[in-house]
Formats: sequence, C-alpha cells, structure tokens
Amino acid sequence: MSKNIEILDSTLRDGSQGEGISYSVQDKLHIVEALDGLGVRYIEAGNPGSNPKDMEFFQKAKELNLKNSEIVAFGSTRRKDSSCSEDANLQSLLAAETKTVVIFGKTWDFQVTDILHASLEENLEMIRDTCSYLKSRGRDVIFDAEHFFTGYAENSDYAMKSLEAAVEGGAITLCLCETKGGAMLRDCQKAVDAVVAKFGNAVKIGIHTHNDSGLAVANSLVAVESGATHVQGVLLGFGERTGNANLSTIICDLQLKMGYRCVPEENIREMTPVCKRIAEITNIPLETGMPYVGQNAFAHKAGMHIDAVLKNPAAYEHIVPDAVGNERVFLMSEVAGRSMIIEKIKKFDSSITKNSPVVADVVKQVKDLEHQGYQFEGADGSFELLVRKAIGKYQPFFKLKYYRTTDEQPLIEKGLYSFSQVKIEVDGHDEIAAGEGNGPVNSLDVALRSALKSTYPSVQQIHLIDYKVRVLDGKSATASRVRVLIESTDGTDSWTTMGVSCDIVAASWLALVDSFEYKLIKDIEKKFQKLI
Repeated sequence: MSKNIEILDSTLRDGSQGEGISYSVQDKLHIVEALDGLGVRYIEAGNPGSNPKDMEFFQKAKELNLKNSEIVAFGSTRRKDSSCSEDANLQSLLAAETKTVVIFGKTWDFQVTDILHASLEENLEMIRDTCSYLKSRGRDVIFDAEHFFTGYAENSDYAMKSLEAAVEGGAITLCLCETKGGAMLRDCQKAVDAVVAKFGNAVKIGIHTHNDSGLAVANSLVAVESGATHVQGVLLGFGERTGNANLSTIICDLQLKMGYRCVPEENIREMTPVCKRIAEITNIPLETGMPYVGQNAFAHKAGMHIDAVLKNPAAYEHIVPDAVGNERVFLMSEVAGRSMIIEKIKKFDSSITKNSPVVADVVKQVKDLEHQGYQFEGADGSFELLVRKAIGKYQPFFKLKYYRTTDEQPLIEKGLYSFSQVKIEVDGHDEIAAGEGNGPVNSLDVALRSALKSTYPSVQQIHLIDYKVRVLDGKSATASRVRVLIESTDGTDSWTTMGVSCDIVAASWLALVDSFEYKLIKDIEKKFQKLI
C-alpha cells in the first residue's frame, strides 16, 4: 500500500508574494476550486489579519462545497509583549473559522535576538503559548519552523527546543522551513533525520523549501525519503525571490515514481489542466519547459528522436504523457524527419505514406521557409495551414485588396494613436472597413474583424493573448527581417501563428491572417462533425 503524503499548497499565500502577482477575491476562490479538483489536502489561503481582502475571502470561502481539500489560515506566533487573547492577528485567525491553522515561529537564534529583539526563552514561550491557545480554541495547529535549516546548522540545540515548544503546545505537525533556500541536499537530509528521530512518533514532520539554490524540489524529495509526510509548496513554483518548491513536479515524482500517494489516484491526470487553469487565473504563462505539465515536457524535434518515439514512446519519454493530462508534441522544424511530417499530415489525410510526393513537398517548404526565418515549432496554426495548402484542403476565406496604416502624434485620444483601413474581397464582394487602436497591429486587427464579422460572425470570439517580435538579423539594424508570433484564443482553444518580413507590420498582418483563417477552418470542421 502506498504511503500517504499530505500536500499543503501555498499558491494563495507564499505564491502571491511573487513579483507581479495579485489575486482578487474571486481569483482566490477559483484557485481553491481548481486545487480541490486536483485533490490536495490543505490550501493555505493567506493571513486573515493582514488585509481586508483576505478576511473577505475567508468569509466567502465558507460557502464553497469542497470535496477533497481543507482551507487553512496562516499567521504568526503572538507578539512578545502581548497575551494570545490580546493579539489581533490571533483573533483574526480564529475569526476565519478554519479547522486548521498554520503558525510560523522563529527557530534560528539570530532571528530571535537580532530581528525579533526577544530573548531566546521569550520566543519559546511565544511558540508554546500560541499553539496551546489555538488548540484550546479547537484548532489543529501546523507549526512552520521558520529558518529551521539555518538555525539547525548554527545552533541545533535551540532549533530543536523551538520544535519541542510547539509540540508541548499541541501542534500536530512540525513543518521544517528552508526559508533562505540555501541548504544543500546533505544538510537537509541530516536535519530531517534528526527531527524525525526525535519527534516522528509524536507528530507529523513536514518540509517547506525555497528555490534559491535550485534545490527546492530535490530537498523536498530528500525530506520525504527521510520520513517527512507533509509537503508544502506552490503548484507552479512561483513566489518570492526565485520561488517555492514546485508541487506539480513533487507530486508527480512522489506518486508516479516513488510509490507515495499525494492526491487521489484518478486525479493525477488532472495535473496539467489544473496547472494551466491556475496559470490562466494568475495571468502568467505556464513555463513551456516545466516538468510533466509544460507544453514541451513531451515535445520532440530531432528527426531521429521523432522516428524512435513513433515506433515506441518509451525510447525518449519517462512516462506516458496522458498520465498527467499532457500530450505528446512533435515540433515542426528543418531537422524533423519524414516520420514527423507524415504524422502531422495524417491528421488531415490518413492515406498519406512516407513515399507520397506531398511529404517531400512539405519538407522542402518547411526547410525553405525556416531558412527565411520562419520557425514552425512555435506556430502550430501556421504549420497546419501550410499542410492544408499542400494537400489541397484549404480555401482562402478572403482576399486582401489593400491595407493602409497611419500613426498620429501627439495622441488625438488617450490610448489611440494608430488607424488602419482594410479592403478585402469576401464571399464574392468587397468589404472596406476601418479601425483604430493603440498600435498598427491592434488597429489592423480591429479593421479586419470589422470587415469579416457580417460574413463570419465568429471572428468576434478571437482574442489575441500574446504578441512576440524577434529580430532575425541584428546586423541590419532597423532594416532587419523580423518574425512575429501571435497567440490567439476563442475562449476554448488557443493557437499560434506566424509571419516573417522586413516590415514589422507586414509580418504582423501575415500572422493575423493565419490566425483568423485557422479559427474559421476549425469552425467549419466542428459544424461538419456535428452533422455526422
């Protein structure tokens, strides 16, 4: 039987301390629902005494019907010159009405004397009193031993006395915090071994690491192997400085490779969708190279690798992508072999074989275009259109007659300084439309959308969510060729298209046209599938 590991996710508390991250109350509620769907044991949702927004969240969270997770509140030990009953933060913790609370306290003597300006004995009393007070009010207490690994390295006796004070106060879990993120694996293992040996029979031992040395995941795994049964982190690893332990990696490592159970067995397949959901709510891109859940976690580019994976995925994949809700990706590039091209083309025509002339034609086009600066591995939408054109399964939805863009300085109206006019032939007649925006690409987008909406209303669903420009020849300065990548979504699917030109507006237009045509082709296919 697998040994259970308690997972505490701190996306809403420790994660929110990352640069540029700010959650609304509604954002927090959505993240709680996503984490509950994954099945983590605890969701650390913030300090209810720190600001009105967090207190509002805790009140609204009471209405949630969670199936797997428990929301916990976070706070510090009482202040050194006040009693627990007089401490405003502790009263806020009680007002949050969570069954479990996480309390952090000092375990490094330097932090006690030089930062907290308390005596070592006073700090022990603060830890003991706080845990005891909360326990007497019916709360389960998880004690976060702040700076434990630094404290243990410099004064192991006092660090252990701090843990003992928490146990005497009634804490059910001692979570060892690697707060500065500097501990090496051997140091982490040595400290956890000592704590498990002394307290492991009385309470649960936990681990909370930071990634300042790039070892947050590794130290968490080492701690579990040494006997820790409670792991804290952030699902996507973001947070203050270099971030927190990445729980998506830790959970998958523990559950799929090390024989532990962190979330319900059937829920591990929700890992990638949940990570994408939380990245979307947080308004950050999900790192493409993130283990297990990144877009490139199971991506193959070299022709030799692709050919081997098509024969047997185990040749280059450490797990089946579907095990974590991800999927295999073959990146289109000039180094991809015919096996890759065939696999892509078969999506549209299953009769294609390795010797079909169209395969050689597509390979040649890809190599020629990549020589010009195209890069199809990052533009799935444009590559699909290229294949459709090659096999005769493409018909343009409109034809450009002309477009014109102008910029105005100073601004005529705040935020609007670019104007575009577009004339296209669509459905046998000409459409002329104008648009204004905060740049030529934005105004072209508005104008094209306006010209198409009467014939193709679904273009109104398209939203541009990312726009990237790459200079391909820095030696030519402002005359350099540029590659433009546009990522679009219709609220359900997302796709990336590309254009290359010496004119940044022309490159953007090519990518924009591909984006709209990709959407319209998909709409037709969906309607056809419904009919059959």
